[in-house]
Amino acid sequence: MKSYRKELTFHTKTRRDYINITSQVESALVESGIREGLCLVNAMNITASVFINDNESGLHRDFERWLEKLAPEKPYNQYYHNGYEDNADAHLKRSIMGREAVLAVTGGRLDFGTWEQIFYGEFDGMRDKRVLIKIIGE
Repeated sequence: MKSYRKELTFHTKTRRDYINITSQVESALVESGIREGLCLVNAMNITASVFINDNESGLHRDFERWLEKLAPEKPYNQYYHNGYEDNADAHLKRSIMGREAVLAVTGGRLDFGTWEQIFYGEFDGMRDKRVLIKIIGE
């Protein structure tokens, strides 16, 4: 069995953002040479997420509105975690959206359902964050 590892780095211009990383993951799969196996894509920071969903801007705005209702950024003093940092809401948003996505690899391609794409969700941006791509198989 072969193994391939690659890291992506993101530095968003805003506190929150949703970035389609499908093409970057597909490129990593080609680089790996793996044709059959599994591909793990995970955020390597506790205030960011990797998830699979539809690439539709209205849906991304819905995520933003829904997450803000569940874990509003402000007022900062509503959270016990805030004090040293002001990012408790980002930790909660990450818990809701998840840490990683795992995809099957078949015939050298990612096995997607209809409309599925891979996204990096940033909830406490404006600094460097990493995403790990780990592919195993033959």
